[in-house]
Amino acid sequence: MVRIKGSAPDTPFAMVEKQRGAMRLAACDPAALALGLSAGMALADARARVPDLAVFDHDPAADLELLGWLADGCERYSPAFMIDPPQGLLIDITGCTYHFDGDEVRLAKDLKRRLRRHGLSSRIALGTTPDSARAKARYAKSAIPALPVEALDAGAKVHEALRRAGLKTLKDLACRPRKAFAARFGKATVVKLARLLEEEDARIIPRRHLPVITATQNFAEPVSRTNDVLDTIATLTGKAAVQLNERSQGGRRFEVSLFRSDGHVARLAVDTGAPTRDAGMLMRLIRERIDALSDPLDPGFGYDCIQLTVPAADILPAFQVGLESKVDRSAQAAALIDRLSVRLGSERVRYFEERNSHIPERAAVECAAQSGRPQKEWPQAIEAEPPMRPFRLFETPQRVEALASIPDGPPRQFRWRKSLHHIVAYEGPERIAAEWWRRKAGHEQGKGGPTRDYYRVEDSEGRRFWLFRHGLYSETDAPIWYLHGLFA
Repeated sequence: MVRIKGSAPDTPFAMVEKQRGAMRLAACDPAALALGLSAGMALADARARVPDLAVFDHDPAADLELLGWLADGCERYSPAFMIDPPQGLLIDITGCTYHFDGDEVRLAKDLKRRLRRHGLSSRIALGTTPDSARAKARYAKSAIPALPVEALDAGAKVHEALRRAGLKTLKDLACRPRKAFAARFGKATVVKLARLLEEEDARIIPRRHLPVITATQNFAEPVSRTNDVLDTIATLTGKAAVQLNERSQGGRRFEVSLFRSDGHVARLAVDTGAPTRDAGMLMRLIRERIDALSDPLDPGFGYDCIQLTVPAADILPAFQVGLESKVDRSAQAAALIDRLSVRLGSERVRYFEERNSHIPERAAVECAAQSGRPQKEWPQAIEAEPPMRPFRLFETPQRVEALASIPDGPPRQFRWRKSLHHIVAYEGPERIAAEWWRRKAGHEQGKGGPTRDYYRVEDSEGRRFWLFRHGLYSETDAPIWYLHGLFA
């Protein structure tokens, strides 16, 4: 912000916001703090002390966005992380220090070095519980007993009462009976004390769902060549496939995270219609995904970490291939669907799923092809026979003016979109009754709804239509005709 406004890099600055009708400091940089300024001070008083103070409007939304950006970058250390507004990050590094030879301190130093590279100062503390780690970092203490009573975050009145009683640190509270403490200050305060003393653990709520499998590759020097990146992803895919095989599972979603040396994280994701652990097929899908990107990957100064995660997986038992090789057409179809979905988008590759209804517009619905498989195979049409129904129907049947034989005869001509069509051939009717069980009156005579009579017709110019009469003359005095679909 200082650079954007054109101020000198060493100029002290502060964020200001309006509080109770007056402009006050919301946050100060280290230089401003060293000059005696602090959050909550009136802007006029701060100007009087530091005339050359640079002032910017406080933007909590931008702060939260920056915090989220930093949290996403921390995924290189652990999949379990969360933001702790307004300025905190919590990372559960349990079992995630193998890249640092099991040394938690080395991990913390690496994180601090990366933050310093972006011009950010930080306090990093290690603790058995999130509450103790947060309190150590907030009050710059390395030992829990040295934390002040304000670390309880129980409110100003509780803190003042404890100090008046001579209890200034957690060491003073740890040796006191908890029952009396709970009776005086409430059970919630006792719970906070137990978590600060690492007697009770409160798990963090991860920012993202924890993946089933994670494979990570760190680099001593950033890589930027496309072939090196693809080779690394292929290696990680093979590792993930081995882990999936050991668990008798197959992944349904695979995510690749590319951590750039400047902190930017690029993410690629591919979904599969069926669980799989075929590394070769996954690499083909990932290459398709990269080729389909509207903005090509920009390595910048290079990627220093690449991570492959499997957020979703299903059971996929091992199977033995027989001596006679047979073409698995369902597997081929699934692979084709996956490739098309990656290239065109998962919502653009669809299939029809049958529904329990004989009304044409309710008999089937469109679903994403990767959402699942049809419940049963659709009947194969005989090439020599014309289709009984159009492949595509109008979303809403379109009303037409028709002239037909009476009573309940086929149509002779109809007018649609101001054009008159003379019918020279027809087939039908295909009679479809209403779904009487959806009506309050049930199956009583005349209470189930109008009957539909469908006709396949051809006009004098060879165009074929699918018409239906809504209602018989025994059911209504004025049946209505609709055009439901067009034959190719």
